Order: sequence, then structure tokens, then C-alpha cells
Amino acid sequence: MAESLTARQCAPCEGGVPALTPEEISLLLLQVRGWRVIDGKKLTKTYTFSDFAKALAFVNRAGTVAEAEGHHPDLLLSWGRVVAEVWTHAIGGLSENDFILAAKLDQVWPAPR
Repeated sequence: MAESLTARQCAPCEGGVPALTPEEISLLLLQVRGWRVIDGKKLTKTYTFSDFAKALAFVNRAGTVAEAEGHHPDLLLSWGRVVAEVWTHAIGGLSENDFILAAKLDQVWPAPR
């Protein structure tokens, strides 16, 4: 059995590697729940919360995960929700790192009660 995405670490990407193919994206997308692919280049997911404070707490936990992985999502915080977008800027598309980070963000959601 393949190692789960959450057990892996993001690898530094300076470019020069190809973005994932649609077939590779489809296989990795099966390992993350609720994430969508936009234009074959970005992953996005909307997390919902019962109030602003829980959404903000999630953003702070997501930031800690992103720093540890060295891979940083765009996070849009609003009342009761956070929209996360992940892609690998250096290659202008998706890499395995994006799916690793997506899986790890899912681990810190939902916010503690």
C-alpha cells in the first residue's frame, strides 16, 4: 500500500519539473476529500465554521502546517468560512506537494470546540 499523503513531507520545488498530468491529478484527488481542481492548475476547498473565531483558529493552525511544510496556500478568511487555494507557483500548476498540503490542512479541520 502506498504511503498516505499525510505521512509525507513537501519537497522543495524550484521549478524545472513538469506539473502533474490530468491522470496523476485524478489519482491524487481521490486521496483528499472535498477539494476541487480549477483549470487543472489549482486545488481549492471551502472550510465552514460556526463563527469567525473558529475560522480564524483554523487559519492559524493552517499557517503552522504551511510553515512546517515550506509550502504556503492562499487562505481567504471570512465569517464562518475559509477558502484555501493551493498550487505550486514555481511550475505554474499542481505538484504532489499541493496534495500533501491539502491532506494536512484537512487534518487540522474542524476547529476544536
